[in-house]
Amino acid sequence: MRHIAPRSVQATISVSFTIVALVCMLAMGVALYQRFYVRSEKMLTDSAQTLLDQTVVNLEDYLRSMRRVSDAIYYNVIKDEDLSVDSPSNQMNLLYEAHKDYLISLALYNEDGTLISASPVGVEKPGGDVTSQSWFKTALKKPENLHFSLPHVQNIFVDDPTFKYYWVTSLSRAVELNRGGVPGQGVLLLDMNYAVIEQMMEDVNVNPSEQYVYLCDGNGTIIYHPMLMQISAGVFAENNTSIAGYDDGSHKEVFEGSTRIVTVNTMSYTGWKLVSVIPTSNSYMGLKDIRYFVVMIVSITLLAMLILNRLVANRVTRPIRKLNDSIRDIEMGKVNPTVYIGGPTEVEHLGRTLRSSYDQINQLMKDMVASQEEKRKSELDALQSQINPHFLYNTLDSIVWMIEGEKYNDAVFMITQLASLFRVSLSGGKTIIPVEDEIRHALNYMNIQKVRFKDAFTVDFDIDEKIKRCCTVKLIVQPILENSVYYGVKDMEDGEIKVRGYLGDDGDIYIEVSDNGFGMSSEQLQFLLTDDTRARGHGSGVGLINVHRRIQLRFGQQYGLKIESEPDEGTTVTIHIPAIPYNEENQKRLEGGKEHEYE
Repeated sequence: MRHIAPRSVQATISVSFTIVALVCMLAMGVALYQRFYVRSEKMLTDSAQTLLDQTVVNLEDYLRSMRRVSDAIYYNVIKDEDLSVDSPSNQMNLLYEAHKDYLISLALYNEDGTLISASPVGVEKPGGDVTSQSWFKTALKKPENLHFSLPHVQNIFVDDPTFKYYWVTSLSRAVELNRGGVPGQGVLLLDMNYAVIEQMMEDVNVNPSEQYVYLCDGNGTIIYHPMLMQISAGVFAENNTSIAGYDDGSHKEVFEGSTRIVTVNTMSYTGWKLVSVIPTSNSYMGLKDIRYFVVMIVSITLLAMLILNRLVANRVTRPIRKLNDSIRDIEMGKVNPTVYIGGPTEVEHLGRTLRSSYDQINQLMKDMVASQEEKRKSELDALQSQINPHFLYNTLDSIVWMIEGEKYNDAVFMITQLASLFRVSLSGGKTIIPVEDEIRHALNYMNIQKVRFKDAFTVDFDIDEKIKRCCTVKLIVQPILENSVYYGVKDMEDGEIKVRGYLGDDGDIYIEVSDNGFGMSSEQLQFLLTDDTRARGHGSGVGLINVHRRIQLRFGQQYGLKIESEPDEGTTVTIHIPAIPYNEENQKRLEGGKEHEYE
């Protein structure tokens, strides 16, 4: 019992593998069996449909040829003859001789049932009344159509060696007769040889015990059935009445406890239905063997898996125990623990991963200390480089020039903007300030630059009110504006700089600084945020890479700058920071580097 205890790795592996193998084999066996079953059924239905289509073509060709004979007699003989003078017998005899393999007789009657002409020449049975027969009444009732009757024994002419007990299918139609210019009505009858239809049906009923095809009319009355004698004797039943209501195509039905596939195809004009019946008990050959084969494969596989699982579990368990001992050493804080690496490939991989993870943890601890030091150093560099002496000198020189030129209002404006610039730059020693103050600092800077460059360019600020009271790292917009001025638009006549701040769909803050300046190539672009050794020709000394790193050090690697530029198309720099409400608690937490604890 100890070997199959619930907490035993060996037992868990053995039982799990066995269950998985059993389920997979059963699923695969059922899937294969089901697929074979569906494919077999489709093959049978397709085969039955093809057989019916070909048979329908043959039957319709035969019936069509009979309709052509009827048309030829009517339109080429009867309509051209004056029956008071001429007789259509010769022409009817010629047509009969040409089609005698398919016809039993041709006959033309007055509407009162009087025989006008027949071919071959026959003698009517005494007392026979054709006006009472269905083919005669139907033809006169619907004179616009041709009518096909059900098979019956010809009973019009006297029995003799030529016309004796022939099974026929009658084709009748109403015709117009001409007697000396006086129109009349009659019926043209073609008794088709039922043996032709019977032979066609026998050709497709090779093995009725596996599949048979029968023919019925639109009401389900059987015209031909390979087991008609058994049906008449009551030893076999057919669902012909119900099947007559089926649509064309394949159907599955249960009749007298047996499942059958029934395929129906309706013949044009006559409305007769050709039906194929395949009993499923005789159709899916080999499915029983497939079931036995699946069961045998599953049983053999299960037995083999029980043996293999036992061996594999023994082989895997021993290395796992050794690896578990190594994990215990790490948990206990052992210095430089030895991590076991060996056993199967998976366990060896776990050992290597564990050793690699242990080394990475130690390295991450060292990197974390270095990262904090770099963050403090970066912020110190930023504070020390906030005001470039060259920029301050040029600004003060511009103020002196304005005073000497008695432009006192402009000088006051410059001094006011410079003072505000210093105030925001210092910010009481804070690194985290509201977005509103950062934008004010940028606006003051640009006001000074516009005066210095004599309004050589325009600046447009569009800042969403929703982001103004959110936290940001100080001095991230002004360095980007410096780049736009010195490298973008200062030498242009119609330079434009646009600053847009908004909340993105992801809830973060985006500040875009765009200019229509000279832009830069992709080769220059790829170094802006990666190479911190490049010399800076102008500005405060707080380069884009410094801004990018300070944002990431404060908020995480998913934030920072994104630069897009094309030569002669301008440059767009997008600042991406999280939307953190500005309050005293969040400001202190971010100042302390706890960017994930804001409210």
